[in-house]
Amino acid sequence: MSIERLITHSAPTLTTTDTIARALEIFDETALDGLPVLDHDDYAGFVTENQLLEIPNDTDTLANHVQYKPAVPRSAHAFDAIATMHQASLPLLPVIDNDGKYYGCIDRVHVLDYIAEYSGISNPGGVLVLEIPPRNYSMFEIARICENEDVTLLTMHSRTNENGMLELTMKLNRTVLDAVVASFQRHNYHVVEVYGKETDKEDIMDKYNLLMNYLNM
Repeated sequence: MSIERLITHSAPTLTTTDTIARALEIFDETALDGLPVLDHDDYAGFVTENQLLEIPNDTDTLANHVQYKPAVPRSAHAFDAIATMHQASLPLLPVIDNDGKYYGCIDRVHVLDYIAEYSGISNPGGVLVLEIPPRNYSMFEIARICENEDVTLLTMHSRTNENGMLELTMKLNRTVLDAVVASFQRHNYHVVEVYGKETDKEDIMDKYNLLMNYLNM
């Protein structure tokens, strides 16, 4: 999806005519550590509180100190915005139109909402973490193993860990994962972590005993 649904128009902004002192006051009021700077409707750049604290003359205007211009266009995908925010460690990410005019920004709250809604992690179910050599990765085989155990793979995220192995974090639609864990192990997958419920063996035994008692009546 485009980033339109992530954009907020209510986030505070600074202007190029604001003094350093005034900008620091706004930082104190908002408790944010970075804000966009506007020149009328145009996006001029981005400043941080720490950057401004290093400027000795607090009567100087921001126009002389805006050099950093992180932004994404309104047409960008949400993934592009999230990647930019993460890589630059930004509290807010300015969004601009095709003419370079400031349109709004994306904040961390909206990003978290997006991740929860569209990644499937908010759905009920368990989490399974696998570790495999990158050359052995097969999305088809992983999905097939889940399907054979009547488990739906809701979402999967991957990263290369410090050992150079591919770490796969999977959200599944079931909380009892004993069967699918055993199946992955049979296929020589290294199961690193399991977050779900174990099969209640005592409950199964109780049901078995009730069935035996019924058959013996």
